[in-house]
Amino acid sequence: MTSQPISGVYNDAYIAELLEQYRHDPSSVDETWRQFFRLAERLGGAALPSAHTGSGASSVSGDFSYLRKVAGAAALADAIRHYGHLAVTLDPLGSTPAGAAELTPEFHGITEDDLKVVPAFAIGFEMGTAADVVARLRELYSRTMGIEFDHLEEEVERGWFRHTIEEERVGWQLTEDEMRYVLQRLSEVDGLERFLGRAWVNMKRFSIEGTDVLVPMLDFLIDEAAQRGGHQVVLGMAHRGRINVLAHILGKPYATIFAEFDGKHASSSAVSETGDVKYHLGAHGQRTLADGRVVDVRLVPNPSHLEIVNPVLTGVARHLQRQPGTIEFDRASVVPVLVHGDAAFPGEGVVAETLNLSRLNGYQVGGTIHLIVNNQVGFTTNPRDGRSTWYASDLAKGFEIPIVHVNADDAEACVAAIRMAVAYRAKFGKDFLIDLVGYRRHGHNEGDEPTFTQPALYASIKSHPTAREVWGQRLVQQGVVTEEDVAAAERTVAERLQAIYDEGKASDHPDMEVEPSKPAVVGSPNVAPPMRAETLVSLNEQLLARPSSLHVHPRLAKQLERRRDAMGDAGGIDWGHAESLAFASLLTNGVSVRVSGQDAERGTFSHRHAVLHDFETGETFTPLQHLSGANGAFGIYNSPLSEMSVLGFEYGYSTAAEDTLVLWEAQFGDFVNMAQPVIDQFIYADRAKWGLDSGVVLLLPHGYEGQGPEHSSARLERFLQGCAEGNVRVAYPSTPAQYYHVLRRQAHLDPRRPLILMQPKSLLRLPQAASHLRDLTDERFQPVIDDPAARESRDDIVRLVFCTGKVYYDLVAKGPSSQVAVVRVEELYPWPHEQIVRVLDGYPGVAEVVWAQEEPKNMGAWSYAAPRLRACVGNALPIRYIGRQERASPAEGYLSVHQQEQARIVSDALDVSSVRRRGVGARV
Repeated sequence: MTSQPISGVYNDAYIAELLEQYRHDPSSVDETWRQFFRLAERLGGAALPSAHTGSGASSVSGDFSYLRKVAGAAALADAIRHYGHLAVTLDPLGSTPAGAAELTPEFHGITEDDLKVVPAFAIGFEMGTAADVVARLRELYSRTMGIEFDHLEEEVERGWFRHTIEEERVGWQLTEDEMRYVLQRLSEVDGLERFLGRAWVNMKRFSIEGTDVLVPMLDFLIDEAAQRGGHQVVLGMAHRGRINVLAHILGKPYATIFAEFDGKHASSSAVSETGDVKYHLGAHGQRTLADGRVVDVRLVPNPSHLEIVNPVLTGVARHLQRQPGTIEFDRASVVPVLVHGDAAFPGEGVVAETLNLSRLNGYQVGGTIHLIVNNQVGFTTNPRDGRSTWYASDLAKGFEIPIVHVNADDAEACVAAIRMAVAYRAKFGKDFLIDLVGYRRHGHNEGDEPTFTQPALYASIKSHPTAREVWGQRLVQQGVVTEEDVAAAERTVAERLQAIYDEGKASDHPDMEVEPSKPAVVGSPNVAPPMRAETLVSLNEQLLARPSSLHVHPRLAKQLERRRDAMGDAGGIDWGHAESLAFASLLTNGVSVRVSGQDAERGTFSHRHAVLHDFETGETFTPLQHLSGANGAFGIYNSPLSEMSVLGFEYGYSTAAEDTLVLWEAQFGDFVNMAQPVIDQFIYADRAKWGLDSGVVLLLPHGYEGQGPEHSSARLERFLQGCAEGNVRVAYPSTPAQYYHVLRRQAHLDPRRPLILMQPKSLLRLPQAASHLRDLTDERFQPVIDDPAARESRDDIVRLVFCTGKVYYDLVAKGPSSQVAVVRVEELYPWPHEQIVRVLDGYPGVAEVVWAQEEPKNMGAWSYAAPRLRACVGNALPIRYIGRQERASPAEGYLSVHQQEQARIVSDALDVSSVRRRGVGARV
């Protein structure tokens, strides 16, 4: 006979058979049955008869009938813990909970009356009967707050929840002062929304109405975080409720909000700042708590791409937690909070990507507190059409995140959920999710008509009292306040808002209290101080030093040893070597460095090896973390297989990390298109929209080596298309020295702006591309590099070929041409107009200018470079394009075809026979 765990209904014969099996060999039955029989043995008056003792059938039946009641009561109590959330009255509008058969006594073979005859201690509780226990558990697990924690892997966490819910319950009941405070806050929240609705009819504000309690929840969250050592709360959210949060959590003045609704913006005349709509804006504020503690609160700006702010917010939090000059973090000091939409949370992939970061070494923030503002409908989409899960929050279960579902009309339960969330984060350093179930009083926006698609739902909403009214009536019933107190609170808020509005209308210059606009970034000055040769040699020796006990892979040991020789007169500094020297020089100058990417530690092309692995034990050693005299901290992290969340994280980190060079490396540059929302919404437009600065560096391997459409192009054309107002820098260095210099320049530039770097693959160890030590010490980054082979034949040059990056080495592979000069444009944006003009002036006999590239004509730099090159050349000379024709796919999928095309491009670029035949004269 095979034993089964206790569940469902079992007859007496089955139990008797298991009992005999247990008596013969306890280990032969399931542990749950062993526990049951041991418990039964301890129960007073409940004997365990033997089927072979000669006892009458009625006696046996009677004993087992009682035991069955005990088992059923225990199973019911356990089921309430597991499935109680399905019976919670979650919907403020009163829809019937789903329920579960397991929550009924009948499912477990007993009745409500049976519970009354089983003592509480029989099922592991104190005092009273099983009926008392079940009633109490139903109150705890199935009233207006449902809790899911069974999916947590660690029993210590599950035990913490059972203890917190059933025994501790600290802060679950509000004091009368706290109740009155919540009433005041709900009056302010409701009053602001209704005033805006009256003053600016049908104007978009994405009202919070229906989930008003979010604001007092955030109030209590800030206070609870401060009690556990937090001095900063960073907040990310989409647009619903944002204006109310700006006003009541960040302290944005009502007058400023009203002026923005009137279309008045302090920086609207700034050419360099286009701004953003009011419900996307971020803010900084400070909250002074009752005991005098001050908590800094930061709301991160967010575009309409809803959840894209998630990794950005956690990146900001990660840096704010970092201890200066180290890679150590104070997790309690900064609490990240993300407010989600119920349609977006399960619908947008970046949510899962960000949750996956939460427990990874390079991205931990000690737990993010998530709140789903659950309106029970998307724009017009019902849940059954928007997700394949029962709850909007179910995605979080896959990442072992505890979930609390709570009715938004029960403010007391909502505050209890917040207190539990903060306590759990402090205890376990993990994410926590609150599913705040409410409704949306208006349509998706205030100009929308929701009854077109949800007539029944909005009929219920129209007749449902506001959150303020529900809470006020509850306090009146409990005798905490009077009806006049409730009305007075509402009246006071309305009068105050009207007075502020009237004052603003009477003033031509309301105090906007916004930061002044920032000018566009102009040019790319070289500001990094040069490094002496002996200093770099010394740093190189430190980078090659490692513990004698570390057994490096023999092949890698030889590669690293060559870096010592490369510092000599023969040269040979390759890409990874130059990078490590750039990082080391920055670290000794007090600049920290953070690098991440899917294979960042080694490098996708095995060129970096920033982290050395013991060939025998697997232990690691990072030389850049052991430099003597370094004042900066170095961190490098292999990331998950994600572009969008990781780049978003690094961008967010970089906005807060003014002392850190932050770099993200794509496995292949082609894959950066998976992070396009981060690039479009944040990296390129953040300064214009929100006045933010970032110095994040994107390292994007790019180059045509015949590896196919997804391993060739980092889509340089897309980056160039978005360049304007000095928003970024885009470069394609062709030598390790150029890479070294552009990194050092990036770390010292002010103002900071992102840097997009096309990175090589075949050039990483190409001897012709290698640099000398003097290239690192005697030069600085050169936006344009003239043809070094044309110095002696300038007057003979008839064609000037401009190109960028790797194709240069294809063009010069056959040696110098007496009639063609090949010029490298190393920095494409800002466009180096003056440097190119100087190069042109150095070739008096040039008859034709060519732009050569390996990308298709509709891709690469041609479309961007052509008009700018024309501005440099003037109208006297023709400008030709040489490269692949326009194509839908960025590269050939067959190596033989690639090689043919590459050979044709080189041949066409170097063939000047057509120039002679036309007899074009010298440049004027």
